[in-house]
Amino acid sequence: MRMRMITAGLALLGSVAASLVVGQAAHADTTICEKYGSTTIQGGKYVVINNVWGSNAPQCINVTNSGFTVTQAGHNNTGGTPAAYPAIYAGCHYANCSSGSGLPLQASNSQFNTVQTSVSMSYPGSGVYDAAYDIWFDPTPRKDGQNTGAEIMVWLNHTGSVQPVGSRVGTANIAGGTWDVWEGNIGWNVISYVRTSPTNSINFAVRSFYDDAVNRGYAQRSWYLTSVQAGFEPWIGGAGLGVNNFSYSIGGVVQSPSPTPTASPTGGNGNGGGACRVSYSKNEWQGGFTGTVTVTNTSSSAVNGWNLGFSFPNGQRITGYWNADVTQSGSSVTARNLSYNGSIPAGGNTQFGFQGTWSGSNGDPTGFTLNGTRCS
Repeated sequence: MRMRMITAGLALLGSVAASLVVGQAAHADTTICEKYGSTTIQGGKYVVINNVWGSNAPQCINVTNSGFTVTQAGHNNTGGTPAAYPAIYAGCHYANCSSGSGLPLQASNSQFNTVQTSVSMSYPGSGVYDAAYDIWFDPTPRKDGQNTGAEIMVWLNHTGSVQPVGSRVGTANIAGGTWDVWEGNIGWNVISYVRTSPTNSINFAVRSFYDDAVNRGYAQRSWYLTSVQAGFEPWIGGAGLGVNNFSYSIGGVVQSPSPTPTASPTGGNGNGGGACRVSYSKNEWQGGFTGTVTVTNTSSSAVNGWNLGFSFPNGQRITGYWNADVTQSGSSVTARNLSYNGSIPAGGNTQFGFQGTWSGSNGDPTGFTLNGTRCS
């Protein structure tokens, strides 16, 4: 087994592909206790890994169709490196690739601007850990081996005295938060963004953090994005850490945490058809949810520039969105196209998503209209 170079605060994935224990695609809940065990969910869209690379203590994760929870972790790393990095990801790492991610992708490619991700996490009341994205870049379109370009870490939360690689070099305001920026080099640049006020959920365009790293001189546009990962680095304990849901999208094609659509709202346009058709799917947990909207142009001509209106029935509030500019006033919501997805060809479709909160009930949105025309 060839272990990778380890430094405190760095989320690394343990070993080469030959040492991975790869499970079957997860449908019902799957338990993984092997140190480097992994499985796929949602038909291979995401890979979930146990990844115990810095400890001999047992660790187990329970994998669902939308994420995972650490169910057992006896770690007691009191200094130096973390014990593990259980995570979910899209893309390729050590030749263990998800499907449909479009990665590796060069950061100079216009498609890179469309890469969006979101996560919702749960934290236990004890233990020492950080909760962080780990986003990898390489000078080549690498699918195996160690990336040597830039590692972007986005720390949503941390406990105890743990800190990232290197030293603090400044602050940044990105994705609705203020972040302390750290940088170090261990054979590749590690740029860590540590949120000054912890959060358990976020959605953002990957370019928003990468642009900052490029502007600081720590990354290059010619490098390739190879994977987008979200998980935890436990030092002490770790049971109870969980990813409730994770999403990744590219080019307006959102990979929803839940692929099962709910019933589409119907509209009264008088002819049973109309110029548009809308489907909606969601993944929800107590008090929160993500939704994915697919808009199909059923007319005989292209739609150039679109806005989609709809209403929530139960007071839901949108807290973040991707692949559209979304505004809300009371129960009414309007989603408008972005620069790269304004045209919907005849018979074609576009897709966007959002994250929100709810209480009481979480009914599906209704009354979809595309540019003022009621959709079916």
